[in-house]
Amino acid sequence: MLQVHKPYVLGEDGDHKFVWLGLDESEHEKGILTNQYLIMDKGESALIDPGGYFVFERVFNNVQSMVDPEKITKIMYSHQDPDVIGSLNLLLDMFPNAKFYVSYLWERFIPHLGVSVNDRIVDIPDEGMDIKVGESILRAVPAHFMHSPGNFHYYDPRLKIYFSGDMGAAIYPKGTWYLIVDDFETHRNFMEPFHRRYIASRKAIDLWKKTIENLEIDVVAPQHGSVFIGDNAKKFLEWLWSLDKVGLDLM
Repeated sequence: MLQVHKPYVLGEDGDHKFVWLGLDESEHEKGILTNQYLIMDKGESALIDPGGYFVFERVFNNVQSMVDPEKITKIMYSHQDPDVIGSLNLLLDMFPNAKFYVSYLWERFIPHLGVSVNDRIVDIPDEGMDIKVGESILRAVPAHFMHSPGNFHYYDPRLKIYFSGDMGAAIYPKGTWYLIVDDFETHRNFMEPFHRRYIASRKAIDLWKKTIENLEIDVVAPQHGSVFIGDNAKKFLEWLWSLDKVGLDLM
């Protein structure tokens, strides 16, 4: 049963789990809400886009309720925005065994957060990479200029869950929020302005589509907005691929 402040398992196969890490009550009136995710497998765990400073307490408490923080060995970032990476100084201390995965484009900017990361950063090359968590593999999927010039999504082939970063972001009317999309036609109205502005160009969509169109995807889990499952996951991808003009195309 979903409790909005608590973790919610989006998919599991034995001891392999993909977990949404709750929502802060204080975020509810801010328009664009942030999602964080935990992947657990064989006594090892990873975080995807753990968020900014103000959500850290909720994220840490919910992680701790499910796994020993020392078991977090990978923290994976989609891009460089503060709502993604802003809690890095806290993460370095509270997850002492974690390596931090980020596009090589952004590594040199990290010291401006006032942290010394030393040898704990792993650069992701433009073509992406496989990242082992426990006995499973997560795939860093190139999605460059689908919001950021050094941008990655993450794919869990075991559960067929695709973390889509900012793709899927929704700006809700006041008082509206839901974790799982039920009515796609209504929901896309909350997404369209964001995607028209924040994707660089139609060419970026075409290049990204070639990268993922052969993946088996049952769930799309974005960093903002709501989660798409089953038929709605397919509708979301087809809608995104169908956008004719975005970003520079509209300038």
